[in-house]
Formats: sequence, C-alpha cells, structure tokens
Amino acid sequence: MNRLADEPSAYLRQHAHNPVAWQPFDDAAFAEAVARDVPIFLSVGYAACHWCHVMAGESFQDPAIGAYLNSHFVSIKVDREERPDVDDAYMAATQALSGEGGWPMSVFLTPDGRAFHAGTYFPPSPVSGRPSFTQVLHAVQEAWQERREQVERTASELAQALAQPIWQLRAVPESGVELEIAEAPEWAGAPAQAVAALAAAEDLQHGGFGNAPKFPPTPTLDFLLRHAASGAPTAELARGVAGRTLGAMVRSALFDQLGGGFARYSVSADWSEPHYEKMLYDNAGLLQALVQWIRLAGRAPDPEKYDVGTSTSAIAPLSLTEARDAVAAVVSWLLRELRLPGGAFASSLDADTVIDGVHHEGASYQWTEAELLAAARAGDVAESMAHEVAAAMGLGTQPAPLNPGQELSAEQQHAWRALKPALLTQRSRRVMPARDEKVVASWNAMLLGALTDAAMVLEEPSWLAAAVDLGEYLRHVQWDGVLFRVSHAGTARGIKGLLEDYAASAKGFLRLYAATGQSRHFEFAGQLLQALEEEFIADGVVFSHGAHDEGTGPLQGSRFADPFDNATASGVALLADALASWAAYTGSQRHRAIAENLLSGLPALVRRAPRAAGGLLAVAESLLAGPLELAVVGPEGSARSALLREAWLSPSPGLVVATGDGEGSAVVPLLTGRTALRDGDETSARAYVCRKMVCAYPVTTPDALRKLLS
Repeated sequence: MNRLADEPSAYLRQHAHNPVAWQPFDDAAFAEAVARDVPIFLSVGYAACHWCHVMAGESFQDPAIGAYLNSHFVSIKVDREERPDVDDAYMAATQALSGEGGWPMSVFLTPDGRAFHAGTYFPPSPVSGRPSFTQVLHAVQEAWQERREQVERTASELAQALAQPIWQLRAVPESGVELEIAEAPEWAGAPAQAVAALAAAEDLQHGGFGNAPKFPPTPTLDFLLRHAASGAPTAELARGVAGRTLGAMVRSALFDQLGGGFARYSVSADWSEPHYEKMLYDNAGLLQALVQWIRLAGRAPDPEKYDVGTSTSAIAPLSLTEARDAVAAVVSWLLRELRLPGGAFASSLDADTVIDGVHHEGASYQWTEAELLAAARAGDVAESMAHEVAAAMGLGTQPAPLNPGQELSAEQQHAWRALKPALLTQRSRRVMPARDEKVVASWNAMLLGALTDAAMVLEEPSWLAAAVDLGEYLRHVQWDGVLFRVSHAGTARGIKGLLEDYAASAKGFLRLYAATGQSRHFEFAGQLLQALEEEFIADGVVFSHGAHDEGTGPLQGSRFADPFDNATASGVALLADALASWAAYTGSQRHRAIAENLLSGLPALVRRAPRAAGGLLAVAESLLAGPLELAVVGPEGSARSALLREAWLSPSPGLVVATGDGEGSAVVPLLTGRTALRDGDETSARAYVCRKMVCAYPVTTPDALRKLLS
C-alpha cells in the first residue's frame, strides 16, 4: 500500500497496490526528497493509456524494481488529465532532454523539482536500442552519486530555459500571446493558404493526414468545415478534404461500428487498427464536426450526393444518411456508456479489457467471422449475405475490429442492421473496459456545445435535456466563484480550472443559451469571460493557468498559453472563439479586438504547421463571416420555431442566435429594441440579421431568413 489508495483519480488508484511507494504530486513528496537528498522519479500517464498499463505490469509491479525505487528515489505518480499543468511542464522537459514525448512519461528530477533526465516507456529488458528501466534507474543513481555537479548544472540550465517563453511573441505566438490591437486583419489570407497546404498534405488513399499512427484531425476539421461554408474560392477544396476525411473515419475501425464512438487513434495509416481507448474530448469534437457536415450537406441541391469537388481520391465523402447515423451512434454511446449520475460525462474508456487480471487491448471490440455467422443465425440473416458482411468488415479466423473500410451496399447495410442486435447482445455479456469517471470541465463543456447543436439540428429533445442537465452539473458542481478543473462523484476538487476549462465553458453556455433562450446561461457565460480576463491575461500575455499564480521552477514554463492545437483546439483558440461570440451578442468592440489580436500570429503559424493551427483558423472563419448575429423575437409557437429551425440549420461560421418574446427589457444586448410583428391583436415572430455591424430589414419567413443567412 502507498499514498495513492485514497486519491480520487482512477489512474492513481490503479497503482495503489504496486510495491513502489508512490506519492501524489504534493508538497509532502518534495519535502521527503529534500530530507533524504534523493532524486525524484516522476511517472505521468492516464487511466486509458495502454502502454502505461504495460509499463506498470512489467516494472511497477516488480518487487525488485519497487525496492530499488523506494531505496534510492521518491516516486511520484501524476494523472495528466487532472494535472495538465504538471504534464505540460515536464513534457517540455522530456522533449528537450530526449527528443521524444508521450505517455507513459518518465522524468527524473532534483529534490526541488528540476528535470535532468527523461524518457517515455522503458521496457523490462533492452530492446531496439532502448535501455531497460532497471538500466536507466542504475544510471541515474550513479550520476546522482558520482556526477552531482553535472546533474545540477543540466537541471538548472533546463529549468531556466523552460521558465521563459521560447519564441518571440509577436512573430510566432507559440508560448504566449501579446494583446496589441491590430489595425487590419493581416491574418485574413491565412485560411485560404491553410486550405491549400492541407489539401496538398491529404492522404488521398486512406483519408486524413500523415502516416501511422493516424489521429483524427479534429480542430483541423472544424476549420475546414467552417471554411467550406464561407463561399471563398477555396471553399469547395475544403469541403472535399473534410468530407473524405469524415467518410474514411466513419467507415473504418476507428469508429465503433457496433456501439458507436470513436477510438483515440489508429495504429495503421488506413484506420483499420484502432488504439481502442475512447476519449470524451475526441468524441465531443468529432460530434461537432459531424453536425456541421449535416448543415453543409443540407444546403446542397442533392444532400445525399453532396458535391465535394474533383479529386483523384477514391474515397467517397460522407453521405447525409451516414452522417446522421453517425451522430445518433455517437450520442447514444455517450449517453449509454459515459454519462454519470448527475448529468456529467466520464473522461474515457480504457484501451484494455482486464480478463482474469490480464490486460488485453481491444478484446471487448474484436470479432471473428465465426462469431458473426453465429449472430447471423440468431438474427435470421442468410449465411451467404453474412459471409459478404464479414468480408466487408475485414473478419477472418482471428479476432479483429469491425472495419468496413468502405460504404456498404444496400443489401449489406440491410444485413448489417439485422446482425447488430445479436452482436450487441453477445457483446453485452463480455467484460468491458474500465471507465475513468473523473469529470473534466473543458471536455464536458466541449460536449455541452456539441450535444446542444446535435439536439437542435437533428431535432432530438431528449438530447437537449441531457445538455441542460450537463450544464446544471458544471454550474453547480464545478463552479464555486471559481471554476474547478475536475470533480469526482459530484464533488469538485484539485486545481482551479485552466484557460481551456474557462474558455470552453463560456462557449458551451452560450450555445446552451442559444438553444434554450434562458438568459441565465448567457449571464453565466459572461461571468466566466470576466474571470478569464482577470485570471488569464496580464501584461499583454495570455496564460494557460493563473496569470497571477506564482509558479516556480520548471512549472513556470507551462503557464504560458500555447496557440498550437493538440487533440483539441488550443486554449488560445477556445478563448478567441468565446470572445468572438460574446462580442457578437453584446456589440463589445473591446472583446472583438482581443479576439482579432489573438489571431495576429496566425500567418506565421500556418506557414509553420497548418495542421496544428485549426483552432485559430476556425475562429478566423467566424470573424471573417461576421459572425452573423441573429435575433428571433415573438411569442412561442410555430412561427418562431420555424425561424429558429432555419437558424440552426445554417452552416454560417460562428453564427450566434438570441431569442425572446420581444416584451420588456432584454438581458441579452442583441435583443435590445427588437420587437415582434404586431398586426391588430395578432403577434408574429420576426428575425433580425446583422453582419459586421450592418443590419438587414427584419423578415418573417424561413425562406427569407435562409437568404439572409447564406
């Protein structure tokens, strides 16, 4: 037993019975290292991480390794999802020291927390030029005892380098962002340049970008889909890349063809071998992308054969039916497998299934042809057709994920629908992966916006009810004058929310306001944005956490906000997006000016790494499109609902929607002075559309509104 048994983090508790005397990242652990004058071994991972489990089984459960660590080190275990500030700081150190990064992350520190040696996964025996974990431990101990001066010098030099922004802010805002108001949007040409670069980098054979391992390009998709609605000359090109990428992913093993939900990434370039962990943030972002694709396709002359331009790729773009089915599958999976009591959503499902104490990656999701044929007999599906489906799904004698890799024929789709109930029944009897039940504010807030949009576009009231419940949880559990990053079992704890938590929450509550018309959601978004300005912006720099928090040593460097995306849009992009929406609702030129200034380094960012700039590029699309401001006022009823329906179907980037009855004073400035149409005793709804501070004459019909929104 060590100090992790009572920790709320599922990842930390997974290591509570290791022979390693693990400690959480706290003052007591560092104090012990100082008192004993021994180095610290810092291990960072997360609950759904397959290779974290592998290293734990190979090394951390080894009594001999545990005894050596306990004698010569203080060992600290960190859940990167609870402490992204710690993860960011030591990931920077790991990359600087080893040239690689990832999880599990293994870092060796001086007693005061300065890194001097680092790596990722270390095997139990040397392999492929990678030393064993035991060799590393002995080498670090020898250096600490025999070359202490060199160790201290390395640690001090690295800590000093990481405590400062690495790049000049005005040229390329990679470690911080200055806030000086630009006179003109020099970034206006960046989206078209990025589309051209992304189209050139597209994998035309398999879809997406890059080689194995291949990740869902979620923030990039958000940008491409917003650009596709812009009417720019490169809009068709963006549509093509986005549609083929979505089509390839949805038809692949990356997407759980049976239960719904996307895996974290594919081990193979053709999306056929998923890394099976399922993360809330991936599915929130991809749900948003699918909903936007439905909006775009719905505006096409033939939505089922959405024209995405010419291409040498054989990949068909996602059809409208496929997109609707995928949205329904993702939401159903989220509600069934990640939703927690109280309305919030868990962080992830593990990559591994633990059967009789042994970890098996993906075992819950794999099938053989024989198992599918057995399901065919139970589902009264012809064996010949079942063989066809098995072949289309890539099944043989060995267990494999369901991987159609292409759009099924009409007959195959019919057979697949008949097979699914029997397969789902069989899967319900299997051991399923563990669930990490911590609630992360930013990821839940991202889902809040995506789930709200999905509910309104696909007209699913139960989904909106789930979004409202989620909003209530975030407001009443994670907020107490400050926003907490995580909660467990309905109780917030741990560190204060980071930039991404506040910014994603502000945007999520604005979307919830747009759907419900309840001004309390709008007012709460305003509170969050006020806290953002006070807490995360100081002296012209945006910080990822507490601008006024002291932050010392190697953690100092992680304070600076990074505009580059990762699996999700960067905190800087989330902030700019929330500010742009708030400015549209309120008419605040100050908030818009800050949002625009956050884009000032975008051209340089695009030249360097367009695939890591999707978040800011998406905001640029919103600002270039206006964003459009729509106020719909009038009594509740069919007329107002028809106008709002048209609004939610619009793909216009960044469109904000306010609704009210047109009576009395308005909490939301966009509704001020907007009244319903009165004709004698009759009152009807009207829609007011403004773009770039120019307003059109109010309209009363969906057709007229559609023209103004296009």
